[in-house]
Amino acid sequence: MSIFQFKKFSVNQDRCAMKVGTDGVLLGAWCPIDNNPFSVLDIGAGTGILSLMLAQRSNVTQIDAIEIDEDAYEQCVENFESSPWGDRLFCFHAGLDEFIDEPEDQYDIIISNPPFYSEDYKTGSEQRNLARFQEAMPFEDLIESADLLLSENGIFSVIIPFTEEEKFINLCAEVELYPIKVTRVKGTPTTEIKRSLLAFKRYELSVLTADELIIETARHQYTEDYIALTKDFYLKM
Repeated sequence: MSIFQFKKFSVNQDRCAMKVGTDGVLLGAWCPIDNNPFSVLDIGAGTGILSLMLAQRSNVTQIDAIEIDEDAYEQCVENFESSPWGDRLFCFHAGLDEFIDEPEDQYDIIISNPPFYSEDYKTGSEQRNLARFQEAMPFEDLIESADLLLSENGIFSVIIPFTEEEKFINLCAEVELYPIKVTRVKGTPTTEIKRSLLAFKRYELSVLTADELIIETARHQYTEDYIALTKDFYLKM
């Protein structure tokens, strides 16, 4: 499917290695925005879905996205321009290292659905490898950049494999970013936890309770929690 239609916007994705998927929609819908954000940075934007979802959810005036792959960058720009929020959305064709060379702004929300295969497995497609593999944007680089670019009251949100959760939280602690919200995602009640949704701030909570989100009870039988989270976006929710 080259066009993914949401309730208030559509996403062209024929030129992007990473198509619209559950991970991105979960993160875009879940990311806390209760710090009254003025500015957002979407790192590794792909189709631009996270930026578009945050534009729909908030009145943020400045939403910047960065994307290193040229085809994905061009498609992201098209998706931004054809959305109802084109005047608030801007995509830079840059890698993270170039972008942080001359940081002009700090951001109240930094959001990323980072590449996550850390094992040695590679696909035949260079573009897909770039989108999917941690070497293209190691967690350490992502976290260092978040620390540099996050405003004092900012929130940094990611979705990563559950197996990487402990490592990621420890790396964040090294730059004094601490989890304020943790949701672990399971496909069904009987399957293993697959993903962790994590949000960080610059101060530590005395008590942090993680919760769990189950997507469906049977094929296409979505849970009330999942529907509540995504119903503003998916056409058929």
